[in-house]
Amino acid sequence: MQLKKIMALTCAAAMAAASLAGCSGQAAKSTTKAAAASAEGEESAAADKEKETPVEGGLKGTLKVAAFDGGYGTEMWKEVTQKFMENNPGVTIELTAEKNLEEVISPLMKAGDYPDIVYLATGRELALPETLLKDKAIADITDVLSMKVPGEDVTVGEKIVPGFVDTLVTNPYNDGKTYLAPMFYSPCGLWYDAGLFESKGWELPETWDDMWALGDKAKAEGISLFTYPVAGYFDAFMFGLLTEIGGPDFYNQAMTYTDGIWETQEARTALDLIAKLAGYTEPTTVGNANSDNFKKNQQLVLDDKAIFMPNGNWIISEMADAPRAEGFKWGFMPLPAMEKGGDRYAFTFFEQMWIPEAAENKELAKEFLAYMYSDEAVEIFAKSGAIQPVEGVSEFITNEDSKLIYSIYDNGAKASMGSFATTEAVEGVSMKDTLFFTIDSIVTGDKTVDEWQAAVEEVSDQLRAAMK
Repeated sequence: MQLKKIMALTCAAAMAAASLAGCSGQAAKSTTKAAAASAEGEESAAADKEKETPVEGGLKGTLKVAAFDGGYGTEMWKEVTQKFMENNPGVTIELTAEKNLEEVISPLMKAGDYPDIVYLATGRELALPETLLKDKAIADITDVLSMKVPGEDVTVGEKIVPGFVDTLVTNPYNDGKTYLAPMFYSPCGLWYDAGLFESKGWELPETWDDMWALGDKAKAEGISLFTYPVAGYFDAFMFGLLTEIGGPDFYNQAMTYTDGIWETQEARTALDLIAKLAGYTEPTTVGNANSDNFKKNQQLVLDDKAIFMPNGNWIISEMADAPRAEGFKWGFMPLPAMEKGGDRYAFTFFEQMWIPEAAENKELAKEFLAYMYSDEAVEIFAKSGAIQPVEGVSEFITNEDSKLIYSIYDNGAKASMGSFATTEAVEGVSMKDTLFFTIDSIVTGDKTVDEWQAAVEEVSDQLRAAMK
């Protein structure tokens, strides 16, 4: 599963060592040591330049690509790297694709053997990109946005859907520079059985008042209104809710740890709403909200024992072989509005690709990154269900369930994007644990909203002081 914020898969593997191919010209003979040294230096500089930049006759060099083997599989990476090599015969790609990518590449990086480009998102348990960002060890790729997409008359920045490179995820230092490139994205909303609504004659709730009314109606029939796989899935839920309640400016203040932000009425409204939703949550949810049993919570929706759950597009493939109620059909919607006619939001989670600052072949890596946004690459990824935030991507989506997901913004929903600003590590302090995983205790009644609110504000204060 692509448990985007809280799970990590473990096993061991080794990445093949790689070297960059360089050209070597014959140095002119000289009768003096000085001339020989000069010729040798020029030859070395020429070889180094060829490693780093396109040369006459096309790109050349060996590129080490490291890709996380997640819910989309590895075949798409094999195909897209092969296409890049076919388009650039002077390039050799060494691909490492592993489910435990962090565990594979981290020891090598510590030994000085860096991949040239990495597909690995922030928000995972081992937090490798976050650690590198704290150490200023990820390269500035702002210039890639002005590069032409290979084979197309458009720049990378023009190809990417507006807003995706204006977040604290892609621009983690809030300095106007881009360090992480947006890759595959998924609107994260509320999933349900559309067949259940059809059979019961129920209307989808448009507001939170409608939601509570539906919860009461469903309870009378022995059906719970809500469940969640694990509490970490409340990240997208909370981010969308904060934007819905306070607007984008308020949301950005929360993401940058503004003093007193969690003591505001807007923040309290969000926490109270989740606490009320806890009262409508299926009773077995907390007991199964862990890495071993999370699918049992997801199964509640397929069995029509719970109506809504927060999740991303991977839920379809993840539960493809699971049993389901008769007439089951996936449904997907944004969060209900706070009031009739109000804005409805669906948070967009997106994964990232980045270049280590210590990569040996950064310029060739940037060329490869630009290629990631070509129609050729976009089509390859889309066949595996990996959808990129690029203009015209819909023409490559053939799966009807995927069309359902990616049409959510065409039907009036607004997108909320970005996450908490990067900080120095603060021992024993985790916004993820305090803000999201405390929800288990809210559902069980072991903690009050007052306690929750105070703890989140305290963590926000501590992280504000450590913000990059």
